[in-house]
Amino acid sequence: GDLRSVLITSVLNLERLELDLFRGRHYWVPATQRLFGGQIVGQALVAAARAVSREEQVHSLHCYFVRAGDPKVPVLYEVERTRTGKSFSVRSVKAIQHGKPIFICQASFQLSQWSPLQHQFTMPTVPPPEELLTQEELIQKYLQEPNLAERYRKHLNKIQAEDVPIDIKPVNPPDMFSLEPQEPKQLFWVRARGYIGEVDMKLHCCVAAYISDYAFLGTALRRHRQHRVRFMVSLDHSMWFHTPFRADHWMLYECESPWSGGCRALVQGRLWRRDGVLAVTCAQEGVIRVEQTPTESKL
Repeated sequence: GDLRSVLITSVLNLERLELDLFRGRHYWVPATQRLFGGQIVGQALVAAARAVSREEQVHSLHCYFVRAGDPKVPVLYEVERTRTGKSFSVRSVKAIQHGKPIFICQASFQLSQWSPLQHQFTMPTVPPPEELLTQEELIQKYLQEPNLAERYRKHLNKIQAEDVPIDIKPVNPPDMFSLEPQEPKQLFWVRARGYIGEVDMKLHCCVAAYISDYAFLGTALRRHRQHRVRFMVSLDHSMWFHTPFRADHWMLYECESPWSGGCRALVQGRLWRRDGVLAVTCAQEGVIRVEQTPTESKL
C-alpha cells in the first residue's frame, strides 16, 4: 500500500502540552526562509479541531498572519473555546513564537444539518490528471532549454530540490520563456502525497488548509510577469468547507486574482472533487512588492 502521508505523521501531528495548548514542528520551509503559511493554517485548524466533539465538522476559518514565522523554533498553538452552541461552535487559535503572536485564527464548526437549499457553480472542463505532467516533469522540461538564463536555471533547480509533501499537476502552466502578461488564473490538480484514508473529515480539512496556500498568491503575478518580485507574503486567509472529500485524492484547484493594487493582491480559489462537486472555497490577500524596472527575458 501507499506510504502514510507525511502531512499526517509529521506536519499536522501536534504535541499536546496542556488541555488547549499544542506544539507544532516544521517539515518544509520555502526558499524565503519564512514558515509556510499553509502549515500554520493547517496546524491551527488541528488545534481547534481537538477542542470540539467528533461529530462537529469545520465549515469555515478566517485567519491573519501578523508576524513572520521563525523556522528555527517550534510554534505554540493556544486555543480559546469561544462558544459552544447547539449547532455551531467557535474556537479561536493564537500561534505564538518568541512570546508573541505570529498568527490568529477563528474556526467555526457545525453539527451536520440537511437543507433543501442546494446549488453550486459548474466545475471547469479540464484534462484528467493522468494526462498531465507533474510539476517536477515540467521543470525538467524547462531545464533542458540550452539558452535558459542562469538566474532562472538556479531558481528552477531550487524548486526542484524542495521536498513539498503534495503532488501537483498544472493544467495551464505559464510559458516560462515569455514575459507577456497572462490572464491571472491558474488550474492545477493537487493531492496530499501518500495515504490518508477514511478518517475524521476534520483531518482532511486540515490537509486541504495546508494545500490551499501553495502557489495561491502567485496567481496574481501572471498578469505582471515583466516585474521581478522583491517581497511577497500572505496577509490573511479564509476557507469555507462545503462537502466531504479526500485530500489524498486528486482535486482540481481553480485559482484567480480579480484585483491587485496598493502593493496588495486578492486571490480566490475553489477546490473541486473529480466528480464535479465543489468541496472548498478559499480567499486570500497578500502583499506583493516588485522592482520598478521590468526584468529581462529568461532566454
